[in-house]
Amino acid sequence: MSQTNHTTTDDPASGDASMTTDDPASSDDPASSDDPASSDDPTTTDESVHASYAFGVRIREETPPDGDPVYRFEAPNHEGIAFDDLDTAELYADVYFDVNGFQEAGTGDRGVPPAIIQAGRDTLVGYLLTQPDTGRNWVASYYGEKPEKIDRYVARVRKRARLIRERAAERGLTEEAD
Repeated sequence: MSQTNHTTTDDPASGDASMTTDDPASSDDPASSDDPASSDDPTTTDESVHASYAFGVRIREETPPDGDPVYRFEAPNHEGIAFDDLDTAELYADVYFDVNGFQEAGTGDRGVPPAIIQAGRDTLVGYLLTQPDTGRNWVASYYGEKPEKIDRYVARVRKRARLIRERAAERGLTEEAD
């Protein structure tokens, strides 16, 4: 896994962050619209939805004019978080579905949400792999396992998340990507 850039969508100093709406276009700020052409600011970030899942969960791709894309995970009642690479953002979404959602707000810089801890080793491994400066070999060393076993843990998390999303789709609870 590559290094991630943990950037929350809300001010981390505020402590209690929550999403009040899923529709960024409902903001009074015209620059927050989904349409990048709606802003006159030349530094506007180009933004699109990479993946949209059931229950209002999505991954947005944001590309600043002078930089590499950033992938922002968003969910209702979640402060949101950005990653430098798509694979890590998707793994974070898989962990989120695996534990039926979780809050990172209030866990501190190095804390792990209780829902992750309670879910078991494979889910914790998946979560740890989404953290900055934490890679497959570090997690394998931490657990005293071979990297291949870490891959199997991650595969289990991804499989459970996929099954949850498939069942949601069967019940008509999915959202289509833009």
